Amino acid sequence: MSCTHLSTIVVVTPSADGCEECLKTGGWWVHLRLCRACGHVGCCDQSPSRHASAHFAAAQHPIIEGYDPPEGWGWCYVDEVMFDLTAYKTPHPRPIKRWVEG
Repeated sequence: MSCTHLSTIVVVTPSADGCEECLKTGGWWVHLRLCRACGHVGCCDQSPSRHASAHFAAAQHPIIEGYDPPEGWGWCYVDEVMFDLTAYKTPHPRPIKRWVEG
């Protein structure tokens, strides 16, 4: 299967220097994910709060990028497929400045 949402990928400005919601609540994360539609930075599904998936559920923005630092791979929540973002010439946004460990 291939991703049918590649047209939604844009260059974004990250919303925070770590998981936006975890930083506000004092939570922690394992890995970060960057929404490639709006720039929301959320924690992965291995993290306790799963904020990246929650953002998808609320906003329906389909594509995230592994982001700690930017890793170049993408995941489409809708099509459930991983792909190489570098093949789509989408420049990486600025790297995160702060790393939080639980």
